[in-house]
Amino acid sequence: MPSLKDLKNRIESVKSTRKITKAMQMVAAAKLRRAQEAAEAGRPYAERFNAVMAGLAAGAADSESAPKLLAGTGSDKTHLIVVMTAERGLCGGFNASIARKARIRIEELLAEGKEVKILTVGKKGRDMMRRDLGQYFVGHVDLSEVKRIGYGNAQDIAKDILDRFAAGEFDVATIFYAEFQNVVTQIPTAKQIIPAAYDEGEEGDEDAGAGALYDYEPSEDAILADLLPRGVATQIFTALLENNASFNGAQMSAMDNATRNAGEMIDKLTIEYNRSRQAVITNELIEIISGAEAL
Repeated sequence: MPSLKDLKNRIESVKSTRKITKAMQMVAAAKLRRAQEAAEAGRPYAERFNAVMAGLAAGAADSESAPKLLAGTGSDKTHLIVVMTAERGLCGGFNASIARKARIRIEELLAEGKEVKILTVGKKGRDMMRRDLGQYFVGHVDLSEVKRIGYGNAQDIAKDILDRFAAGEFDVATIFYAEFQNVVTQIPTAKQIIPAAYDEGEEGDEDAGAGALYDYEPSEDAILADLLPRGVATQIFTALLENNASFNGAQMSAMDNATRNAGEMIDKLTIEYNRSRQAVITNELIEIISGAEAL
């Protein structure tokens, strides 16, 4: 049974931990608001951009002069898996869920006899994937020094991927990230970015007919050749914003749970401390009374 001093020290230690988790929760809540606003503000642009690109791609996909980023290399032998996670932990299962989804896809590709290459964005994803799949790593993007995610960060990542594609290092590229829903829900998502895959929308959707509503000058193929690289950067930027909002939401929830758990532990330790203290006092009283009777 622990002594009174041990119990008191443990209570003070848990109280200190609770202060830290509470502070981290408040910081995450403040960051979440800005990150959520940025993610939600970027969605309309990304959706409209994808709708216009879908209309262009629908008319040019079967063309012999279609850009390579749209038509592909004609093979799907080599896959580039881009795993986008956070730079830090203490966010529950946020990083693990993205890494798990990517690992499942990698195992499927390897079972099919495909070649896999892994590019990580975020230290946590790199650390998780490197244990079992380190031999497939081809690069890592460190954003730990970036205070605020910007479009320039997405352009740098996109340039790296596009340069690898132009050099013939892979045939298909897929990004893995978490789509932000709310504070407690972040959905691990996989999205193919090369060759470009755009949803044409549901029937009757105004955006679905973007190709029929406009005449393009110069040709659709020429426009696609210029816009497709921007499309890759746009999708990566959207993923970075969604990931950032998801991380802050997950960390806020995790720190809130940790604060609650610390409070419950303090209550239990306090009860145990009081019981032990009462037992010590009772024993001392018994010894005093026994000594008095002996006299």
